[in-house]
Amino acid sequence: MSRAQQKERTRRAIIDAAFAQLSPDKGFASLSLREVAREAGIAPTSFYRHFADMDELGLTLVDEAGLMLRQLLRQARNRIEKNGSVIRTSIETFMEFVVGNSNVFRLLLRERSGTSAAFRRAVAREIQHFSAELADYLRKETACPDEFAHMQAEAMVTLVFHAGVDALDASPETRIVITNRTILQLRWLAHGAASYVRRIKE
Repeated sequence: MSRAQQKERTRRAIIDAAFAQLSPDKGFASLSLREVAREAGIAPTSFYRHFADMDELGLTLVDEAGLMLRQLLRQARNRIEKNGSVIRTSIETFMEFVVGNSNVFRLLLRERSGTSAAFRRAVAREIQHFSAELADYLRKETACPDEFAHMQAEAMVTLVFHAGVDALDASPETRIVITNRTILQLRWLAHGAASYVRRIKE
């Protein structure tokens, strides 16, 4: 293995270790460099070969979480092409993400309203990327104007994030209820948006 590959592997181990340390009772602000280094299997001093400080690591985690969300949306699109139901497939894919990557989702939720302005900006930027990809999809699929596609996408993302919060610690049965309720709410939203666009075009 080359030195560059080893360095990238260690950096990946640090990121994974930080995510693994997060829990319902422990946010990123509570993590210590020593805890992360121990989880990653490295000496604390080795941490600084990869990140300037814990803040830089935290911003990297936010970027990673945003990337996961965008990959999630692309994954949902692939499933939509096979199954046909846009909203149901998207929400079921999102709920799978919340359950399978709860620490990642908790990070976004906490840092979205956390004390660090840099973290808040980073989370807002990632959510904007997520909304922008959804808006682009809506514009292509429904032929609605850019402005309305963005407004609809922002409303949908807000609704879905709230559903994710409710689903985080819910039982499987309750999560099904939340999923079905969110699907219905999104269908109402989409129907209302489509009706509004038709009216302004008449």
